[in-house]
Amino acid sequence: MSVGKSVGARPAARRARAAAATGAEPIEAYFATRGWQPFEFQRAAWQAWRDGVDGLIHAPTGTGKTWAAFGGAVIDALAKPSSTGTGTGTGTSGKCRLRLLWVTPLRALANDTRAALQTGVDALGIDWRVALKTGDSSTRERAAIRRGACDVLVTTPESLALMLTWADARELFAALDGIVIDEWHELLGSKRGVLLELNLARLRALAEANQRPLRCLGVSATLGNLTQALAVLCGPGRDGRLIDGRTPKRIEIEALLPDSVTRFPWAGHLGLSQLPQVLDALSQARSTLLFTNTRAQAELWYRALDAVWPEPAATLALHHGSIDRSAREAIENALRAGGLRCVVATSSLDLGVDFAPVDQVIQIGSPKGVARLLQRAGRSGHQPNAASRIRCVPTHTLELLEIAAARRAAAAGQIEARRPLRLCLDVLAQHLVSSALAEGFNAPALLAEVRRTHAFAALDQGAWEDVLALVVQGGKVLGAYPDFARVVAEGDYFRISSPRAARLQRMAIGTIVAHGSLRVRLIKGAVLGQVEEGFLARLAPADRFVFAGRTLELVRLHDQTAWVRAARDRHAVVPRWMGSRLPLSSELADGIRALLADQDASEPEMQLAAPLLAKQRAISRVPTPDQLLIERITARDGEHLFIYSFAGRHAHLGLAALIAARIARLAPASYSYAVSDYGFTIASRRLPPLDDAALRRLFSAAALEADLADSINLAELAKRRFREVAQIAGLLAQGPPGRGKSVRQLMQSSSLLFEVLTRYEPDHVLLRQARTEVLEDELDASRLRAALSRIARSELIVQAPRRLTPLAFPLWAEGIRGRLSTEDWQARVERMAGQLERQP
Repeated sequence: MSVGKSVGARPAARRARAAAATGAEPIEAYFATRGWQPFEFQRAAWQAWRDGVDGLIHAPTGTGKTWAAFGGAVIDALAKPSSTGTGTGTGTSGKCRLRLLWVTPLRALANDTRAALQTGVDALGIDWRVALKTGDSSTRERAAIRRGACDVLVTTPESLALMLTWADARELFAALDGIVIDEWHELLGSKRGVLLELNLARLRALAEANQRPLRCLGVSATLGNLTQALAVLCGPGRDGRLIDGRTPKRIEIEALLPDSVTRFPWAGHLGLSQLPQVLDALSQARSTLLFTNTRAQAELWYRALDAVWPEPAATLALHHGSIDRSAREAIENALRAGGLRCVVATSSLDLGVDFAPVDQVIQIGSPKGVARLLQRAGRSGHQPNAASRIRCVPTHTLELLEIAAARRAAAAGQIEARRPLRLCLDVLAQHLVSSALAEGFNAPALLAEVRRTHAFAALDQGAWEDVLALVVQGGKVLGAYPDFARVVAEGDYFRISSPRAARLQRMAIGTIVAHGSLRVRLIKGAVLGQVEEGFLARLAPADRFVFAGRTLELVRLHDQTAWVRAARDRHAVVPRWMGSRLPLSSELADGIRALLADQDASEPEMQLAAPLLAKQRAISRVPTPDQLLIERITARDGEHLFIYSFAGRHAHLGLAALIAARIARLAPASYSYAVSDYGFTIASRRLPPLDDAALRRLFSAAALEADLADSINLAELAKRRFREVAQIAGLLAQGPPGRGKSVRQLMQSSSLLFEVLTRYEPDHVLLRQARTEVLEDELDASRLRAALSRIARSELIVQAPRRLTPLAFPLWAEGIRGRLSTEDWQARVERMAGQLERQP
């Protein structure tokens, strides 16, 4: 693990006084043997531990956050040697003393963290055992942890939630001194984070019952809302310290520019055409991480590189979350050993693992967010005082703007905030069943405990009673069915209803909902990983597809497994995973709007994109940040309205449907729409006349939710979301691994439940949750409202160009993607782009 800065000119006497103030002399002596010196933020973190307060450590990747969070516990152990060691340090119950809990969001990160912490305590002569508890831990390892045979435990949020269901959890955590939440920014803003908040409240309640102080330190590298993140970590009524370790770290962001670009771009048209430039960049570094935004894109790039790779095949690898765990671990170990020249990866390698040999990072396409760009850049130069370097490869011309905007935003420190979630009642339902399974719970006491989290501080009595009714009988309508009675109420005391309910709950803990993945296994060989059932169901035997860097032929689907054999034919389809497209962040969208207005922009990306912007100005306009550009274009297939609101893909889905529905009220007809991160288009055979006043009414925020409900089939969207909500809440059980329900069976069960509840209990707590999530997550309603508010303050610029403009072209291309034609989509788009390029 990275530690402190290199020894510099700081006076030795001053360093000694600072070390004595925190009791850190042994750590500083150890650092000195390695040529290191602690950063001030590390000392501040050690002091916070010594003072017994919570804190959030915020520092760049590779500057020593691990030692900042761990050092306080180490100082305590060195100051009290009689309390260290797993051989004699037992409590009154006979269990060994678990002192520190380290929670991390990734299993791969957990493995590395355990090794790093054990190395540290061994070097300092502390007789501590650092153990690991994840879903991959063996039965023997779990039994040892349950006996308390460790002093430090590295685990994940899901494994912590499971441990708290153990009947002896109170004894296991009785001597806990502190908790470290690693990569807090990755958990904040997700239901995994909400589940962790609830379990932190449980651990704090256990510590208070034992009259023991319990510290909690969060660790984060890239986060825009630090004060709020600290407040969520601490919970209402608890104070904490923000420990700022941001130091000047040089980050080099450049684009791998193509020789030329078209003035009429569409998504992906550059892409693999830049393979020669990427190969040249790879040859200039000893090792490279090549990041893509989706698993499908990773498969395509690995396949392309593999076809022309000039070095031994073993030096090129592919890593993403659907590949089998053992294969991923082998790649991670090879990276540490320096045996790989290039790894094509997704976010599976964004976090935490220290890859000292990595010289550079290449990002395929726009990062879509500043935080993601900085996180990935930090994978190179992952040590103090070393520069991080990232090269971005645009996949279409407009991504040049995104790369330039990201560089500007990073230099200005404009990092995206992570919005913490509130009132996720499906997660609360899961927590209640887990609490009933552990030792039962008193309802008023647990309500008070739950309200000590940021997520449920505003939980009212009515919602609480709805969740209690859900776990006791499934709600009002489902009470006649015993399968939904998971918890039994005896006055204010609630306990698990049966051993079967207990087994199902332990298998269902967590908030990561699988989208029906099937194992992919060679007929004569190992498991390669998992692919979504929805993709495989469309294939017939003998069809070929690309996965795990191989071309495979489907033999048969049987027993939740896709049996395959290797195929030589390289013409094959690539799996598509759920949630493939990342939306453009608000910070990056604002940066692009500012760049468009800056005609003096000197970035090389802007120079290359200059012909596109010049063409846009010649045909139409380039909007400024305080303008909304609307283009009305007549084509052979009808009339099109192109609206550039720069609100991101998710918000544009709702916005396009909303505006189309409002136009339909003015002139009933059939309307279609398509969206991108930059805007949306609405098309029809004939559009009604729209003056400034009419346009203002179209973009009004009045009756927003009612009009959205009329414009989008919210019931169908809520039906899909209900399946995820019901699984998290435990109302829809998937069953044991390998013998559980298929995605088709889950969909059928979920659909039946949804229809019954919609008809007979429309105000059911999980139906409300599903509707809320559709609005806030799938349609990004908060950002949609913000876009409407900005439009209300903007000048409306309406243009009527006689042909498609550079900004309109990618939206037009997206709009015709699903239409039937005698020629394929790409050929039609290329033909149209060529025609437009030739026009003056």
